[in-house]
Amino acid sequence: MQSENREPFLNRNLKLILVSLIAVIIVSSVFFRNFFFQSTYLLKSFGELSVDPEIAFNNKKPTFLEFYAEWCEVCKEMAPKISSLKEEYEKDVNFVFLNVDNQKWSYYIRKFEVNGIPQVNLFDHKGNLISTFIGKQEEIKIRDSIDQLDNDAIAHEKILNDEFSVIKENRNYEVSPRSHG
Repeated sequence: MQSENREPFLNRNLKLILVSLIAVIIVSSVFFRNFFFQSTYLLKSFGELSVDPEIAFNNKKPTFLEFYAEWCEVCKEMAPKISSLKEEYEKDVNFVFLNVDNQKWSYYIRKFEVNGIPQVNLFDHKGNLISTFIGKQEEIKIRDSIDQLDNDAIAHEKILNDEFSVIKENRNYEVSPRSHG
């Protein structure tokens, strides 16, 4: 008889624990959503707030040009670092962000031979390519290169890291008999 009384008590406690756990998960996801989705949000905002490349290459300021994709995990990882560089240097340096999935940037993707992302190209105020960074980079390394852009360095430096994403071929614009396009 006593065991019959314990079962509803255990079921009620189990339900209470389960409901509490679900509530904690929901509240945590609401409070920490910016933390979890910050990198993706930053990548989207980079593209929206980007200086047009034609303006950047003609306004006599050094240019920071990054090729990225929203699906690229390395790009997401680097986004907070790039954001802090942008905040620090945006008055003196053009910041251009080109999404490799956007067909309108294919000219620049070919011109700068982008095969892996993120790829950052740094140009001096005359439009000379000074540095190319491919893959995951330390913020200090990019910062040092940005600081050197005002010097009259002409040699091009290419820095490759093993951690990068290979660009997927974008075939969204191709028309086939089955695409109804």
